[in-house]
Amino acid sequence: MLDAFRSLATLMPDVQYLAFNLLVTIAILIIGWAISSFAGRSVQRLAARSSRIDPTIVPMVYSVTVWAIRIFVLVAVLARFGVQTASIIAVLGAAGLAIGLALQGTLQNIAAGIMLLALRPLRAGEYISVVGKGDGTVAEVGLFLVRLIQSDGVHLTLPNSLVWGSTIINYSRNATRRLDIEVGVRHGDDVELALGELRKLVQSYDYILPDPAPQVMVTDYRESTVIVNMRMWVGSDRYWELRFDLYRNALQALGRAGLEPPIPLRALQQPSA
Repeated sequence: MLDAFRSLATLMPDVQYLAFNLLVTIAILIIGWAISSFAGRSVQRLAARSSRIDPTIVPMVYSVTVWAIRIFVLVAVLARFGVQTASIIAVLGAAGLAIGLALQGTLQNIAAGIMLLALRPLRAGEYISVVGKGDGTVAEVGLFLVRLIQSDGVHLTLPNSLVWGSTIINYSRNATRRLDIEVGVRHGDDVELALGELRKLVQSYDYILPDPAPQVMVTDYRESTVIVNMRMWVGSDRYWELRFDLYRNALQALGRAGLEPPIPLRALQQPSA
């Protein structure tokens, strides 16, 4: 019994040292995790206050900031227990290579995300179309995914590599857009009268840009119909408002001038007896 107490007394310094290291390690983890979260939130707040920082890059910078600090915290914890961090880094490098080969698609998404942020074909708040994949307002460009909010409010998530490898149409990048509205006029009706009425309609909108000047012109002949095109430039923020308004008012303007909508006609030949 006395020998047991003596061996326990001999082990006490080691136990105390281990317990102290454990407490310090827990403290480092808690403080490190708290600092990483605080740093990430600080980056978000600074980005929100600055007009020079594109909101698109904020989620990625937040993730990089948080996990860079946490990796250093984990290395510090291992060093506290006497682990040789140089060998761990070498092992992590080898493991990273193996994981990278196994996760080539994921790494492609990261690389594509970096290219999207570097070249900026899209930004948060812009309305884009990824041809063949979907369209919507850009909500976030992350390390792996691009998140869009479609016009019906549905969230659409696409991998970065899919977005980078597709044609991207950006409808919000320019301040102005050209609008073309086609209206049909019956063969035999007064085309000049139709052109004049549609010019008056276009001139009634004061927010249509005077340069380039609006145009109303005949662009095509179809079966029973002469196609008249109204072409004008307008600010991107009023594009859809003008489009819907012209579609509603164009036929009404022609109707008030006595012009009826074109109706397809078919000539039927009586069979000979």
